[in-house]
Amino acid sequence: MSYLLNGEKSEWEVVIGLEVHAQITAKSKLFSGAAAEFGAEPNSQVSLVDAALPGMLPVINQFCIEQAVKTGLGLKAKINLHSIFERKNYFYPDLPQGYQISQFQKPIVGEGILTLDMPDGLRKIGIERLHIEQDAGKSLHDQDPKRTFIDLNRSGIALMEIVSKPDLRSPQEAGEYVKKLRMILRYLGTCDGNMEEGSLRCDANVSVRKVGEKALRTRAEIKNINSIRFVMAAIEHEALRQIGVYDEGGEVIQETRLYDPNKDETRSMRSKEEAHDYRYFPDPDLLPVFLEQEFVDRIQQSLPELPDAKKKRFIDDFGLTPDDVETLLADIEISDFYEKVAGESDPKLSANWVIHELFAILNKDGLNISESPVSAEYLAKLINLIGDKVISGRTAKDVFEIMVKLGSDPMEIVEEKGLKQITNSSEIEAMVDALVKENPGQAEQYKDGNMKVAGWFIGQIMKVSKGKANPQLVGDLLKKKLGN
Repeated sequence: MSYLLNGEKSEWEVVIGLEVHAQITAKSKLFSGAAAEFGAEPNSQVSLVDAALPGMLPVINQFCIEQAVKTGLGLKAKINLHSIFERKNYFYPDLPQGYQISQFQKPIVGEGILTLDMPDGLRKIGIERLHIEQDAGKSLHDQDPKRTFIDLNRSGIALMEIVSKPDLRSPQEAGEYVKKLRMILRYLGTCDGNMEEGSLRCDANVSVRKVGEKALRTRAEIKNINSIRFVMAAIEHEALRQIGVYDEGGEVIQETRLYDPNKDETRSMRSKEEAHDYRYFPDPDLLPVFLEQEFVDRIQQSLPELPDAKKKRFIDDFGLTPDDVETLLADIEISDFYEKVAGESDPKLSANWVIHELFAILNKDGLNISESPVSAEYLAKLINLIGDKVISGRTAKDVFEIMVKLGSDPMEIVEEKGLKQITNSSEIEAMVDALVKENPGQAEQYKDGNMKVAGWFIGQIMKVSKGKANPQLVGDLLKKKLGN
């Protein structure tokens, strides 16, 4: 394996472990019935439990437990039938309890695996653990020039912290890891993965060592990175910073750092706390969690088809290229839309129309697939009109434009506009005869083997027929008439 930093091969190897905080898709919070919707007015979704008022006791949201187990199974991880919640003690203004309820010694999910399809082959990245914890509130520093306000809407929201092993070896691998993990979470329906809304955040543990070294060197943790692009940029910068420290004879210190995307730099936030500094102990208000194997098996049986299995099926059954499959699998709504189209028409042609024609419209208008102005049913009908030679591929693009504007059935458009393809050989033969007669010079060039002229003839016939002549039939008749 080659180790690239700043686009160049390096004698240094980057060692990366990621901690991804994924908000569990649930209507209510982890230990209260308060809503967990994004974008509500500050402090409008706060129960007495979330505000940590005296005497309030947490009650576990069973659905959040199910979502965590489902995620663990999706990551091919060990599900621990016995887990406990603990108090992680630290002070912060937006943490009303003075501690965070989390899991440390006995998490709900143990070791798993996530496979990356990298240019140089498959890379299996180990998952160390997945544990459930409650989120803190949010400090608002931009509401007043002298004061900080506290919004507790996020206080108590259920999070899964998914911790990788230090198996990642480049910023590119780290980016692909987050992308693949987010894709799996979305397919499972356990996290929406919206990094811009804070539903998915990433902490990166970064260290460097000389290629061939076995021991790990001191790491720094970069906190709260909120986009895949920033994950890659932050790791790249931090790795180069650490190499610079070692090259100058210094030592990297273990600390927490923040990434500033505007300056493309990491800066020190605080020295890194070790786990024992948090004074973990079992939460006395919460009983241990005991799961039945039957409960886990039931969730296992309910799992949807995940990206790796779907990719293999699309390639094997539909004959799609890996690049096209990657595009179609990027979002579960896109893959579902494509499957509806492919289920009623030619799969390969369906992929071309979804990726090129439909995506062009969606991107131009800033729409996602759920807002598509053309339904999967109508797009499949349009593709079948091409396959059945009712219209040509060129005419289909004109029909598609009308479908985008009106949302109409393509067959209705074809009939209303009189766009049916001319497949009557006598009618096309008459056009070919007239064109050859009017252009004897081009006809001689064609007979002499100038195949570019064939394209010109076909273009002229399509122009005369207003795009309705069958191009293949035109080509066949030209060969018949001109003997080539």
